[in-house]
Amino acid sequence: MRLTINDLIDEAASFSEWFSTQNHVELIGVTDGKAVGTYVEHAFQNYLNERYEMSVGSSALGIDLPSVNTDIKTTSIVQPQSSCPFKSARQKIFGLGYNLLVFVYHKEDTANECRLTMTHCTFIEADRTADYTLTRLIRQSLDIGANKEDIIALLTDKNVPGDEITYNDLANEIFDNPPNQGYLTISNALQWRLQYKRVISLDNQIQGVVNFVWQ
Repeated sequence: MRLTINDLIDEAASFSEWFSTQNHVELIGVTDGKAVGTYVEHAFQNYLNERYEMSVGSSALGIDLPSVNTDIKTTSIVQPQSSCPFKSARQKIFGLGYNLLVFVYHKEDTANECRLTMTHCTFIEADRTADYTLTRLIRQSLDIGANKEDIIALLTDKNVPGDEITYNDLANEIFDNPPNQGYLTISNALQWRLQYKRVISLDNQIQGVVNFVWQ
């Protein structure tokens, strides 16, 4: 059976509940968040591989689950945010170009046990992965009748990376294809961060952002 987006979302919730019950002895005493994240992501990929036909990503492919155009991120509830480089200023307005699946965990160790309890799991569709503030301002500007020069002025004021040609091309694309409201926080150094309070507070009322909460 081929993996679909709906399957992915359902299985992410089921995996989170199962994973929280396991003793992860390999991680006792491990404090490196990247190592824990890699462990969780590989465990989820193996979980899916046992149930579906799917392709697993590599550094060459760029995302973890290319067959459903989705990348997996994992972060601790102690400092709940994920980050990753963006490739271009366009992604700040129109999104990453792929979906995000984010696991948030709470880690507790004893001498013989390591528990990784999943507290949240969030799926964000590709067209919701743009910058929250910039897309909000662009959408508000369009709603009140902004013209192309107004949009270019907004991009300039917000120091969006690029030159006049970039701004002109972005403004044309914004009018041809107004962006959806994004829910990431993206710096002008093209580093994105996902602020969980924002997406969790949506309470599954926004199409394209799905949250599971176990707290």
